[in-house]
Amino acid sequence: MKEPSATTSRAVQLASFGGPEALSIREVPVPQAGPGQIRVRVTAAGLNPMDWFMTSDAETAARFGLSLPCGFGTDYAGAVDQVGDGVREFAVGDRVFGGVLSRAVADYVVVDVAGTIAVGGEAHRTPDGVDDRTASALAIAGCTAAAALAVVNPGPGDTVLVGGAGGGVGVFAVQLARLAGARVIGTGSAASADALRALGAEPVVYGDGLVERVRALAPAGVTAAMDLHGTETALAARELGVPDERITTIAGQIDGITPANGANAAPGALEKIAGLAAAGRLRVPIAATFPVERIRAAVELQAERHVHGKVVIDL
Repeated sequence: MKEPSATTSRAVQLASFGGPEALSIREVPVPQAGPGQIRVRVTAAGLNPMDWFMTSDAETAARFGLSLPCGFGTDYAGAVDQVGDGVREFAVGDRVFGGVLSRAVADYVVVDVAGTIAVGGEAHRTPDGVDDRTASALAIAGCTAAAALAVVNPGPGDTVLVGGAGGGVGVFAVQLARLAGARVIGTGSAASADALRALGAEPVVYGDGLVERVRALAPAGVTAAMDLHGTETALAARELGVPDERITTIAGQIDGITPANGANAAPGALEKIAGLAAAGRLRVPIAATFPVERIRAAVELQAERHVHGKVVIDL
């Protein structure tokens, strides 16, 4: 970890919206925590598809309230190093993790203690037994998976079809559904089969013939589905007789099917997921780590959507 100077620090920013080539490391003033805020010295930042999607063009960025110059990344983990007036929930030295919309890949982030990921950021205590790389991979994917499960509500006796099971959200959704007692069939590439089995899913290759392959695996039928990639799995679930109310999507829209949004995750969902990770009941696969100097290469890898698990930036 490179320590920042007393007055300046590093932040990954975009001078213009676009792909990985628009990302650069800039020297910026060290931010200061105001009333009701904490400042976190970031040690790790987890990447998500939404990070590069939000900043890919000006129109999309505007929908998320982003303007230039713009930071990058949302999930972070580190330690509190400054506490603003009125803050009683955290103290200097506390290990924390959470999300700050499109500004996480930086030496420091300032977080509103009463904020949300989208507005002001949010912070949670990192449990003992969870390292910072793991903690930095929890916020967006964990909340999104929890929201998806809340829509379909899997339990014992259910057979759940999970599309994109090996992706950043999928690794959480598969395990949470298994912990709820459900059988899980997960779509992925042929190369992802072992990774999916390690999570507790029965692998099935996506693409043409998906419905027939799922029928062969589950002749008694599928009872719920979470499409974490697009719409292929959701449409296949319909063809397999799953009612719309037990199907959800996160990246595609289908009339009659309720989409899941991590912003709507139940209070305490993220703490529960962090607790499961601390107890060793939930694995958080880290597919790759990169120093911040290689941010472009990290985003290129993550944007390919073929990594099995999370990509993390070390600061």
